[in-house]
Amino acid sequence: MIEFNHHFLNKHSFFMNIKQLRYFCEVVDAGNANIAARNLFVAPTAISMQINLLEDELGGKLFDRASRPMTLTTLGEFFYPKAKLLLSDASQLIEEAKEIATGNLGWLSIGFTRSTIFSVLPEAVRQMKSKHPQIKIELIEVLSEHQVEALRKGTIHIGLSRVIGPYRRDDDVRYTPLLEDAMYAAISIDHPLAQKRFITATAFNDIPYVMYPKDPNSDFGKQTLRILENAGASPKIGYEAIEIHTALGLVAAGLGITMVGGTVTKNNRTDIRFLPIKNVSNKASIYTVQLSSADNLLSEEFLQILRTNNGIA
Repeated sequence: MIEFNHHFLNKHSFFMNIKQLRYFCEVVDAGNANIAARNLFVAPTAISMQINLLEDELGGKLFDRASRPMTLTTLGEFFYPKAKLLLSDASQLIEEAKEIATGNLGWLSIGFTRSTIFSVLPEAVRQMKSKHPQIKIELIEVLSEHQVEALRKGTIHIGLSRVIGPYRRDDDVRYTPLLEDAMYAAISIDHPLAQKRFITATAFNDIPYVMYPKDPNSDFGKQTLRILENAGASPKIGYEAIEIHTALGLVAAGLGITMVGGTVTKNNRTDIRFLPIKNVSNKASIYTVQLSSADNLLSEEFLQILRTNNGIA
C-alpha cells in the first residue's frame, strides 16, 4: 500500500494522472527526454508538457535542467521511487481487475447443507480449484432454510440446498435442480436388521428414531417422520441431532435408526448399514440457489460444473 503525503492528495488540486507519472519515470530511466519519447512513441514536446504539468501540480521542479546530463532535484529524488511504486501498483490493479472480470481471479463463497458433502460438493470444488488454483473458495455450512438470506446478505454467492417435497420459491432467486436422492434407512452394522437386503417403514417402530437437524427453522427432520407415518410406521423420536454427522454417530453406536439420502450411503462407513426402504418412494431434492440479479462469473462456472457432473445439459 502507498501512503501519499497530504500535499499530494489535496482535494482542491489533485490533477496528477498515470500518464504524467509514466512519462516522468521513463525520462529518469532513459536518461533524457528524447530517448524517453522514442520509447513511448510520442513527441518530445508531449513529454515536456506532461512533466511541466506535473511540476506545476507538485509546486516544484523535478529536474535540474541546467545540468548536463539533466539530473533529479531533491523533490525528484523523493518523488521518483514513489511514482515507480504507484505505477507498478496501478499495473497490477488493472491486470487483477481484468482477471476478475473474466472469472480467472477472485473469490467464490459456497453455502452448503452438510449432507451435500457426501455427494455433489467435493468433486465440484476439486474441479473448480483445479481449473482456477489462484481463486479463493470459501465453504460455509448453511442450512437450506437459511441460504436465501445468506445470498441476500452477500455472505455466499451460491448455495447447495437439500429438501424433501415442495419448497418455497422466491421471485428474486434462481433455483437449479441437480438430482433426486432416494431415501435409505441407516442402522448400526451390529443390529439384526443390518443382515437384511431391505426393510419396510414399520421396522422403524421398534427402534429409537434419530431426527436431524435440530433447528427450529428446518422441516427436514419432520418431513422424514411424515414420510414414515404415511407409509404406515409410528416412529418414536429417541434423539435429536444437530446435524447429520452426529446423527450417524448415534446410529453407529447402536442408539437408534435414522433416514438419509442415497448419496450419503457412499461415504464408506463400515459401522453403519444403509438399507433401501421398500414402501417409501419419496426422494430428497438437491438443488442450487442463486440471486437472479447475480453476475458472479465464478458462481456460474461452478454451477456449470455441478450440472455437468450430474448429467444436466
